[in-house]
Amino acid sequence: MFDRYLHPRVKPALNRLAAALDKPGITPDGLTLAGFALGVLALPFLALGWYFAALAVIVLNRVADGLDGALARRRGLTDAGGFLDIALDFLFYALVPFGFALAAPAENALAAAWLLFAFIGTGSSFLAFAALAAKHEIDNPGYAHKSFYYIGGLTEGAETIALFVLCCLFPMHFTLFAWIFGALCWLTTTTRIWSGYQTLKSLTR
Repeated sequence: MFDRYLHPRVKPALNRLAAALDKPGITPDGLTLAGFALGVLALPFLALGWYFAALAVIVLNRVADGLDGALARRRGLTDAGGFLDIALDFLFYALVPFGFALAAPAENALAAAWLLFAFIGTGSSFLAFAALAAKHEIDNPGYAHKSFYYIGGLTEGAETIALFVLCCLFPMHFTLFAWIFGALCWLTTTTRIWSGYQTLKSLTR
């Protein structure tokens, strides 16, 4: 929901950092992999109850995710890089709820399963429409800097990261946050499926 408004505001800072990192030994794909490696550390940190350490690597993962795209725009966007970026993003999003489930299985497992179930809905509707939007060459002016089509929704990247931050700061309320955010994700999935279906159906008339 907020991604299209936040991106233009953080883009200048990311571009300056990317310019400083634009060295022969640094590649966009390398930044993607390094950011994912940092993000994976959130899983054992959460399982051990090290919530502030988990928060630190979550933030670093998201910074790297912004920098790899900024550097790629300087070098030239590639389909391979875009694929790697989105595939690892979705894996990262899934490992955080799993980490909270490992931290307190009796209290958190059911809510974490609900959140992962909801993430499947938002992720599948997002990627399915992106693939068909590319096939039909549908323009996406709101996210023209992305490698593929970004269909909006109530819960996007910014909202998901805000959820993770809240969960790390207030882990005792993880179940409440997960149930509420999961419900919002299903609203997003429903609207994406409906709007995507109607958009694609209009192209065949």
